[in-house]
Amino acid sequence: MTFRQFAINNVIRNKRLYAAYFLSSMFTVMVFFTFAIFAFHPAFFDGGIKVEVLYGMAVAGGIIYVFSFFFVLYSMSSFLQSRKKEFGLLMMQGMSTRQIRLMVFMENMFIGFFATLSGIMLGLVFAKAILLLAENVLVIDEALHFYFPLWAILVTFVSFVVLFLIISLFVSFILRTRKLVDLIKGDKQSKGEPKASIMLSVIAALLLAAGYGTALYVKGQQVVMAMLPVIIVVTIGTYLLFTQLSVYVIRRLKRNRGIFWHKTNMVLFSDLSFRMKDNARTFFMVAIISTVAFSAIGSLYGFQSYLTKNMKEMNPYTYIYSSFEGEKPLTQKQNKMVDETLDKYDIQAEKASVDLDYFDVENSEQSEVLIAKESEYNRFAALIGKEKVDVDKQEAIVVTDSSRVIIDDSKKDRLMDVPIELENGGNITPNRLLSTVVMPEMYSYYIVDDATFKALPNAVNSRSYTIWQAAQGSQESIIDAGGILQKKFQPGRFQAIDYTLYTTNKSYGPVLFIGLFIGIVFFVSAGSFLYFRLYSDLDHDKDKFKSIAKMVLTDKELKKVINRQTALLFFAPIVVALVHGAVALTALSHLFDYNLTGEAASVLGIFALIQIIYFGIVRYYYTKQIRRTVF
Repeated sequence: MTFRQFAINNVIRNKRLYAAYFLSSMFTVMVFFTFAIFAFHPAFFDGGIKVEVLYGMAVAGGIIYVFSFFFVLYSMSSFLQSRKKEFGLLMMQGMSTRQIRLMVFMENMFIGFFATLSGIMLGLVFAKAILLLAENVLVIDEALHFYFPLWAILVTFVSFVVLFLIISLFVSFILRTRKLVDLIKGDKQSKGEPKASIMLSVIAALLLAAGYGTALYVKGQQVVMAMLPVIIVVTIGTYLLFTQLSVYVIRRLKRNRGIFWHKTNMVLFSDLSFRMKDNARTFFMVAIISTVAFSAIGSLYGFQSYLTKNMKEMNPYTYIYSSFEGEKPLTQKQNKMVDETLDKYDIQAEKASVDLDYFDVENSEQSEVLIAKESEYNRFAALIGKEKVDVDKQEAIVVTDSSRVIIDDSKKDRLMDVPIELENGGNITPNRLLSTVVMPEMYSYYIVDDATFKALPNAVNSRSYTIWQAAQGSQESIIDAGGILQKKFQPGRFQAIDYTLYTTNKSYGPVLFIGLFIGIVFFVSAGSFLYFRLYSDLDHDKDKFKSIAKMVLTDKELKKVINRQTALLFFAPIVVALVHGAVALTALSHLFDYNLTGEAASVLGIFALIQIIYFGIVRYYYTKQIRRTVF
């Protein structure tokens, strides 16, 4: 048997040992390949999609590739961690260091080659689903049909063959510096009882509390100013949390006899401090990477919601034509052109026109304030299904800003303290406040009854509005008609809110898609880091539980201990990341003065659910292997 056959057979005959590394490498290749299928789609090169999108795809592909390099390198390092004893035994049998390095190089290239091929083939299976997802997220007119991705295959194959070659050479070089005694003993356990500094533990708690408190307290532009200091403080606090505070808490729990001696807690806490200390850097890295993924995806999703939801809330009418003072109102020809366009697209719409008068109100922060008649307000409220108002004589109602998401809270009801001056010298003080969007006015305004309106002084300005509210017609037709009409009028005079939303989503789609893709890669990679750390201690756990089983540990008790220990090690960094992400998204909501609770709950909830499912699968196979050894 040649040395090359020996290396290949070593991989084939130890499927369980090599499976984790192979699957993680295959997943990395598949992610890059599916992204390449999308990036190299012909639609991007036929002029149908903006060049900026293609540039974004290239940058995102580079980020994924660089991250893949470090992910595969870490996977390989974790994989070799569990093989140190094997290398030591081979060296005792006469294998030289050079042969060990050559064996590792050949094994890694063998695994990398087939992981690359498998990842490409698996990516082809999910290619159509990725293209369909991209169509919906990117909001593009062109259909991303399935095609044979020759360029994607070539780029992926060459890129990852080079990647595995570099990693294989690097790992081989690292192995050259190892001594036999280090390989035999390994470094799975810390030397001596892990110690934690009380001062550093307190500092960790204070740093996290200060970071969270600042992030939750600041508002508006203060969020931007506090962002960098908070990130630095929380990052340092997170590192100290895993290296110091967690170890300190575990040691305190072990000293509490009521807790430590309760049922199987002795087994649970016996080496938990060792595991926390030894895995601290991995936990820190997983927590930070997961936080980046949560925050990035949550921010992108939240910002899109902020843009689109508020745009629709602030503009409840399908089409609006506006003309300012000195400009001609909607002409008969223009009116006919709009009606013909709507008929062409089978859109039935209710039409209403109004002339709104603006007055100079003293002590108001607005230069001109709209004062609307009760009858006009109720006419438009009925048009969009809003509640009508009943205004008494000598009474005025203030309607808050439809732009309230970008206006400071202190200014939302500013007109409540500003009386309306009448022509006869009297005044009316507002006594009611409404928060709604009815009239086509962005800022706060008054509503008075029709009789009081006649008693007002002359208006300083007036604007004419014509509104079409679609009662029947497909969404696609409404968007298409809006795009045509908006281009035929002077810029800023005709607004089609559905078409504006469509173009906004279309422009924002590539950013959201790239962010989602990279965020998912980061999150899944973080989960794989935990998987490797868990399985690198598998042999040690087998010996430990095999010894403990001699003390008449039942199958139920064994399963309970394994579940609790695995859950603590698996979810400790994920829970920290979820808390970090929740605080970060709360701070983002303070920046825009917009409630992101629903969006944050959706993002964090989905990722938490994925992690729970992932944990259930890992725990099942992990427990199965431990029980197979013990019983």
